[in-house]
Amino acid sequence: MQLRYVYSELGQGLRRNLSMHLAVVLTLFVSLTLVGIGVLFNQQAAKAADHWGNQLQITVYLCRANDSSAVCPNAVTDAQKTEISAVVEDNPEVADFHFESSEQALDKARELYGDELFSGDNPAITAEDMPQTIWITLQDPEKYEGITSAVQGLDGVSKVRDMREQVAPILESINMLQWVALGTAAFLVFAALLLVANTIRLAAFARRKEIGIMRLVGASTLYIALPFLLEALVTALIGVALAGAALWGFMYFGIDEISQNRLKFVPWIGWDEFWLAAASVAILGPLLTLLPTLVLTRKYLKV
Repeated sequence: MQLRYVYSELGQGLRRNLSMHLAVVLTLFVSLTLVGIGVLFNQQAAKAADHWGNQLQITVYLCRANDSSAVCPNAVTDAQKTEISAVVEDNPEVADFHFESSEQALDKARELYGDELFSGDNPAITAEDMPQTIWITLQDPEKYEGITSAVQGLDGVSKVRDMREQVAPILESINMLQWVALGTAAFLVFAALLLVANTIRLAAFARRKEIGIMRLVGASTLYIALPFLLEALVTALIGVALAGAALWGFMYFGIDEISQNRLKFVPWIGWDEFWLAAASVAILGPLLTLLPTLVLTRKYLKV
């Protein structure tokens, strides 16, 4: 296979249909960026739900040493925790539950507020200051009074917190933004597929004489289709690079510089989540151009 010819055809094809390729690149750029943002919002919602509890959860705070609650003369004992666990497990309103230790609660607070308050010789907050909790997932978000009253009066229970009214609007807003981003991205992905199909059709028409000659001399299917595949790959890589840069800007300026400084009570996503979104975009971009190109070259080139 003469690679010089393939690269020559690639360059000519990119120049010949420059406006169409630019349209594909821009459409891919916007759609992949929105897909990436949708992935980030999905991870943000999961992180917020993990920290605060989702709309089906209530939290039982257990007594700790020097607890300010009048019902907590002493820290909760293992026997009391066993009794509380049995009551929760037997309640029909409960779908699932898990314990969170004081150390786990401290780790959550450290992740949210940084290490400054929790390090040094005299840390402002230690694990002893953090209460143990039981996170209860409800069968039905409207049925919670039974389990609340069942655990509220037990020995070792400090209070029961139901933050669903506060958490629900935050999670709903994040989920709405996620679905708006993904819905718009789906529409733009469809537009990108139409542009790819139209670009291939125009490119095949412009090269119809060369393609006819190659058929006569017995050129293989891959040899004829390779310039089209490389054009699709180049446009995909440019679109992926632009979308990756836009996601990096969104993370750096939107999350790191603004949100984390102004809204410190929210457990924000980090760069690990960014790399997952970037990987999703990097995989989706080439698939959106190479797969339709493989299918349509057989139709328009008739090879």
